[in-house]
Amino acid sequence: MEVRRLDEVMEEEVPIHGRGNFPTLHIKLRRLTQVVRERLRDDGIHVRDIRLNGGAANYVLAGDRHRSYNDLDLIFGVDLSNARDLERIKTAVLGSLLEFLPAGVATGKISTRVLKEGYVKKLVRVSQPASGGDGNGGGDRWSLISLNNNAGKHVELKFVDTMQRAFEFSVDSFQIVLDSLLAFYDHAWVPMSEQFYPTVVAESVYGDFVEALGHLKQRLIATRSPEEIRGGGLLKYCFLLARGYAAADREAIRSLERYMCSRFFIDFPDLQAQGRKLDSYLASHFAPTADAERRDYLLVLRRVIDDSTVCLMGHERRQILQLVAQMGGETLQQQQRRAAYCKQQQLAQFDASVHGGGGGHQGAPPMRHILQPQVTVYPLYQQIYYYYPSAGGAPVETATPCHCAWQQCS
Repeated sequence: MEVRRLDEVMEEEVPIHGRGNFPTLHIKLRRLTQVVRERLRDDGIHVRDIRLNGGAANYVLAGDRHRSYNDLDLIFGVDLSNARDLERIKTAVLGSLLEFLPAGVATGKISTRVLKEGYVKKLVRVSQPASGGDGNGGGDRWSLISLNNNAGKHVELKFVDTMQRAFEFSVDSFQIVLDSLLAFYDHAWVPMSEQFYPTVVAESVYGDFVEALGHLKQRLIATRSPEEIRGGGLLKYCFLLARGYAAADREAIRSLERYMCSRFFIDFPDLQAQGRKLDSYLASHFAPTADAERRDYLLVLRRVIDDSTVCLMGHERRQILQLVAQMGGETLQQQQRRAAYCKQQQLAQFDASVHGGGGGHQGAPPMRHILQPQVTVYPLYQQIYYYYPSAGGAPVETATPCHCAWQQCS
C-alpha cells in the first residue's frame, strides 16, 4: 500500500552528519517537517502545501519493495516576493536543527551561522524572471537547503514560489502532497493501519500521471520540451542509464541526447565549469565509497558525450572526454586502494586470531606465512576469499566476510 510506504519513509531515521566536532543528528522526516512548518508559521510565513519529491516519492509510488532511493526531497510552497523572507526561512530551518541535538548539549549560544557551518551541505537561492518578462510572473524563485549525510542520502528542503521547469524526465516528476498525512499525525488517536489511514494525493508535473507512472515502473526515460532542460539534465540522463533505465522512444533518443549535450556545454562553457559541475553532481548522488557505481556512471557519461556532442570544436571535445576518463581512472584507483586496505585488515585479523586463540605454540610464525594464502578481493560484495592448501595437498576453500568498515577506508 502506497500510504504505508509513505509512512515508512516519513518515520525512517536519517543521520545528519556534522562537520568536525558537531554531533550526528538522528532525524525522522516526519518530525523535521512538523518542526520546520511550525517555525515558519510562527514567523509569519504562510506555507501553501508541503510535498515529497524525488527518489523517495518514486519509491512510494513504484510498488517495488527492492527499489532504493538516495534523496529525501521536501518542497514547501511559500511566497518569496519579499527578498527578506529568504533569510527568515533559512533561520527557521537552521533553528529547527536545535530540536534534534543530543540531550545535554547547551543550545543557548549556538547561532544559526554555526549550525550552517556544521550541518548544511548546500545552500542555493534562485531568482530569475521569466524569459522576456518583467519579473512579475512566472520565472524561477526558490531556495534550497541541503542537510549533509555522509552516505549521500541528503535531506533537501526546497522552498518554492515559482518554478518554470519542475522536472527533467517523467520519472522524476512525481510530487506527493503531505498535508493530509501531517494532519493525520497531528490529530489521529490511533496508529495507522490497513483499515485506518488518510487519503493522500500524488501528482505528476510531467502532465499525464498514468503515463509517467508506467515509465517509472518499466524504467523508461521520456520527457517533454527537451530544449527547456538545463545543462544538468545530461548528468541526470546518464545517471538513469547507469541504473538500468532505457529510452521510451528509441528513435527520438538521439535528438534528445544532442539537445542535452548542447545545453550542457552552453550552461558550462569551459573545462573548469564542467569539472566543477561534474564534481558537485558526483558528490551529491554517490556515497563516498560507491566507487564501482561512480565509475560505471562515468563510463556512460563519456559514451553519451562522445556519441552525441555536435557543438564543440575538436580540441574542446577531446578535453572533456579526457576529463571524464581521468575521473574514471581516479575512481578505479580509489576502489583498488579500498580493496587493498580491506585485504590488509583481514590478514591482520587472521594473524591476531591465530596468536590470540591460545591453540598454537608461543612464538610460532604467523600461519599465513606458512600456508601462503592466495587472496582475491571482490570489493562490490565487501568480502575477501582465502584459498589455503590443506595438509594433504588438495586446496580447501573458506570464505570470510571482510570486517573492515568501508566508511573508514578512505
